[in-house]
Amino acid sequence: MLTLYTAWGTIGLACEIALEEAGAAYEAKRLSFAENAQRAADFLAVNPKSRVPALATDRGVITEAPAILAYVARAFPKARLAPEGDAFALAQLESFAAYLCSWVHPAAAHRHRGYRWADDPAAIADMRRKAPLNFAEALDLIDRELFLGPWVLGDAYSYGDPYLYTVATWISRDGLNMTDYPNIAAHFARMEARPAVITVRERVEAARVAAG
Repeated sequence: MLTLYTAWGTIGLACEIALEEAGAAYEAKRLSFAENAQRAADFLAVNPKSRVPALATDRGVITEAPAILAYVARAFPKARLAPEGDAFALAQLESFAAYLCSWVHPAAAHRHRGYRWADDPAAIADMRRKAPLNFAEALDLIDRELFLGPWVLGDAYSYGDPYLYTVATWISRDGLNMTDYPNIAAHFARMEARPAVITVRERVEAARVAAG
């Protein structure tokens, strides 16, 4: 059985949805950031990067969301979470995932975790001001240019869809308006109707309530 280490409000949600879509046998272990569980010795033994998500397999641990999503797609090909036999379409998916990972996610993170990059309170405050502008710019580019519709790659659902969906859950948190991104908003609604998303969101919410 696979074990996904994740936490509420993180990109681990995308990986959990992908596992659910794939019909994988897995267990989700939810870390409490409030208790600094990501820095506890038992988790550092799993992922010394002190980050989620991490996926424990029978061959070892995979870290970084794009790698985990790509692994799920390859390990469960019947779920068709990545293009088969189309090198260009696969590269498009990998490019989209790389953009989310390398730019969009950090753009959102700088608002909440500026302390990772600076100690000066003024610098951290400036990051809090600037980060939502960068996040909004990236979302606008996705909405206008990168998103093909109705799914990320067009007609075919892929692991890019739970990835974008998870990023979109941060829009209101960062003081932005989903209505400013009509294609992302329509995609978000389609994702919310998928059985795998409903199952995972209910499970996550139940765990959050139980944890207090």
